[in-house]
Amino acid sequence: MEAIVKLNGLSQCKIEVSQGYYFFKIESLHFCTFVVHKKDNMLTFSEEIIQKIKNLPDEPGVYCFLDKKRNILYIGKAKSLKKRVTSYFTGINKHSYRILHLVKNIQDLSYTLTNTEIEALSLENSLIKQHQPKYNILLKDGKTYPYICITKERFPRVYSTRQKTDYDASYFGPYVNPGVMYTLLELIKDYILLRNCNYNLSEENIRSGKFRPCLEFQIGNCLAPCIGRQTEDEYMKGIEQIRHILKGNFGFALDYIESQMLEAAAKYDFETAERYRKKMEHLVAYRKKNTIVSDKLEDLEVFSVVMEENIALIHHFKIHHGTIIQTHTWEHKRSLEETKSEILTAAFSQWWAEEKDIYPEIVVNVPVEEEHLIRNFQFTIPKIGDKKRLLDLSIKNATALLDEKIYTQNFREKKTPNRVMMEELQKALYLKELPDHIECFDNSNFQGSFPVSSMIVFKEGKPAKKDYRHFNVKTVEGPNDFATMEEVVERRYKRVMEENLPLPKLIIIDGGKGQLSAAVKALEKVGISGKVPIIGIAKRLEEIYSPGDTLPLHIDKKSAALILIQRCRDEAHRFGITFHRNKRSKGENQRSALTQIEGIGESTEKVLLQHFKSVKKLKAATENEIAGVIGVAKASRIIKAIQEGKV
Repeated sequence: MEAIVKLNGLSQCKIEVSQGYYFFKIESLHFCTFVVHKKDNMLTFSEEIIQKIKNLPDEPGVYCFLDKKRNILYIGKAKSLKKRVTSYFTGINKHSYRILHLVKNIQDLSYTLTNTEIEALSLENSLIKQHQPKYNILLKDGKTYPYICITKERFPRVYSTRQKTDYDASYFGPYVNPGVMYTLLELIKDYILLRNCNYNLSEENIRSGKFRPCLEFQIGNCLAPCIGRQTEDEYMKGIEQIRHILKGNFGFALDYIESQMLEAAAKYDFETAERYRKKMEHLVAYRKKNTIVSDKLEDLEVFSVVMEENIALIHHFKIHHGTIIQTHTWEHKRSLEETKSEILTAAFSQWWAEEKDIYPEIVVNVPVEEEHLIRNFQFTIPKIGDKKRLLDLSIKNATALLDEKIYTQNFREKKTPNRVMMEELQKALYLKELPDHIECFDNSNFQGSFPVSSMIVFKEGKPAKKDYRHFNVKTVEGPNDFATMEEVVERRYKRVMEENLPLPKLIIIDGGKGQLSAAVKALEKVGISGKVPIIGIAKRLEEIYSPGDTLPLHIDKKSAALILIQRCRDEAHRFGITFHRNKRSKGENQRSALTQIEGIGESTEKVLLQHFKSVKKLKAATENEIAGVIGVAKASRIIKAIQEGKV
């Protein structure tokens, strides 16, 4: 279901109903809050988080959604942080129940930039394992990205695994693209002959002839070290070559695959040649440097500090076996003109005091005053290589977060949207004072029956509901909108003057020139005409009229000034309609037109409506048809009333 509605009188927007939720799609979020309703519950996302989403970088990275207690709800990765995170807050009617429930609890977000999407995949894996977010499904259990393991034993084995169970073994990875890992294993199997059994190949077992060669030896996939046909030195040379391949030294491996591809092509075995070509593509892709998963780095800490004006931001990566496993950020308010080195030294000292478990090698972007530290660390400022790339990534994150902090600070210091609206309205209407107290009037009736009026009050650009008032029309008979407006405006400001209440800075009349003239006439009677600015807003074209002007004022249809006027008008209309409906529902003077006919009571009315089903069908019936139900005399009276237009 879809309809056009007014949201808080701010702007037109679409409303879609799905799964019991009401979703508002607002074209502009500059002056309003993104709202989602479910039944009577209202979920609100502050302008601060909306602005944060709008200012996300269009780069790969990992994002974290946080609840009001700063607990991590969900961790995800993205090729474009801006597009991915924005998707959670738009098109909500297409989300699953789990995502809807997640969005309901989001109060803030944080993110970490990476250089590539593959790096984001690896970082996401590490963070999910560490934090176990409530709304993540994958990677929380034992499953993770696979590794290639080289065991630490005589005649080591090489195999893929998702669990690091043997702490003495060497692990390479994780491989966020398993296809690359399987290509490497196939290459190793084709290029270097290794055993795949799990025998204990000790010198004593081999010498005693405990084992027999298996089928792998018979088909040429193994050189049978189990019976002494291959020495340990020869076997370890192959293991060293495998380590080179897994560390990224692919030169000779690519040459070997290319020669096999060309040989197969020369024999017109194009299917085999195609398989070798795909293996080359996998290896070339894998050979590209990855700063998140680096085969050359072990355990180290990366700290960077960036600074602008009175704000400094310190960013930290924790690297374990070449993989980022933690990321932190600190904000520092500069008050004593501290240098970057002083700030980083203080931040590092605090980190050391709280964490204790810090790797001895520290990569930084500015010198650290080591004499102030209790323990000795190895601080380096790299110029090239993987460490430099990691440091650059840390600086990139710190800079992006600092820009966000400065934007948020400036955003908070700016005038509130309501203040902006009032200032624009003051400028548009040429008011002497800021319209921080507005009163708006609206009339409601049903075909001239049950006339009522309402008055709402806006203070500081927001509804002041305790000051709202309803008016039962007392002196006007029939549908006379102008006289009704004159009566209620006069009654309102006569009481204001009698009780010495503050006058509004602006009066808004829901109606065109006629209603406005009636209101001005009422102000003249009270003696405050000219003391309070007054305008009328015509519903048809949203035209604004001032007293004495034959032509409407020109106000931009998308301006904040008109938005504020519309908010007041719509609130007055809502408040008045509610009162009017309540009054009608009580049944005041609500007797049927049939019962107004002499001789026709409620029982007769009931019989007629049961027979003819509706008044419309009754009016179309003949006198004989009606007489057949209630008799000739009563039928004659009803026909006469219909002809006179009373029914």
